[in-house]
Amino acid sequence: MTKKLIDQYGRTLNYLRLSVTDRCNFRCYYCMPEEGMNFVDRKDLLSYEELEYLLDIFSSYGVNKVRITGGEPFVRKGIMDFLEKMSQIEGINQITVTSNGTLSRDQMIELKRLGITKINISLDSLNKQRFFEITRRDKFDEVFQCILDLLELGFEVKLNAVVADEKNISDIIPFVELTKYYPLSVRFLEEMPFNGSGKFEVPKWNHVVLYEYIATAYPTIVKLSDEKNSTSANYQIPGYKGSFGIIASFSRTFCGTCNRIRLSATGEFRTCLYGPAAVNLRDVLRSGASREELVQEIIMAVAKKEKDGFEAESLQAEAPKKSMSFLGG
Repeated sequence: MTKKLIDQYGRTLNYLRLSVTDRCNFRCYYCMPEEGMNFVDRKDLLSYEELEYLLDIFSSYGVNKVRITGGEPFVRKGIMDFLEKMSQIEGINQITVTSNGTLSRDQMIELKRLGITKINISLDSLNKQRFFEITRRDKFDEVFQCILDLLELGFEVKLNAVVADEKNISDIIPFVELTKYYPLSVRFLEEMPFNGSGKFEVPKWNHVVLYEYIATAYPTIVKLSDEKNSTSANYQIPGYKGSFGIIASFSRTFCGTCNRIRLSATGEFRTCLYGPAAVNLRDVLRSGASREELVQEIIMAVAKKEKDGFEAESLQAEAPKKSMSFLGG
């Protein structure tokens, strides 16, 4: 029988969000500052061999779903070879990827060959100028073509849009309208405080405001059934090909069913995005620890997982928030 990672509240943690790099070719305002980012040295990143070793440990303890994140995963050299080896690890039966949409068609074809067919694309505006203002890069056409190519190749595509006042409110309805024509899912996320600047205000556009705004425009909105452990409340407009969801990423309404753990590119192991690192597995591994010692570090960290994101955040209330690119999106 496969062993499991179970926290003190009885939640089984089988979903690992794995960051492979803190680097990104975009500079989205809610993720990192435009300038002054101190990216980690290559030697401080977990090597692909170290990642494979840790993934084998996690899979032996019931982790069967892994999401590859960054930064932007596809800026790290050798990522496709790593994904191929990762796809061969016994027990991991679902690998998904979060990207900013600058991957090539060749990479898409290779991902499909590996059975990696679920991709989340971060896209916060359908307006070219607003896209530039948000990402600080003139790449909208490239990203939107990537989305069309993914759909053409049969990928299951989700678009993640972080909603913020005075940034992209006028994009909300166009995003919903996009689901009329394309079989994809748009998910609207509350803004979170991981922008690397130390400045953040409680988001005005929370999940309640978002829903009411959309429902006003679409009186026939239909609630869809949500998958187990889903972070999003999902909806559809009758007759539309796609759907949309709302993720209460700041309000944290879904913590009670959380099944997630996180490993940063530098080895920081977190049981909650909002909390401090429980242990640095890179340092434990490089100290010469045995497999069993690594397992015990993971089990002890999981056992102390906090009840929710607010409790986790209180453990480091005075500490400045790191950028999302470092934590892993």
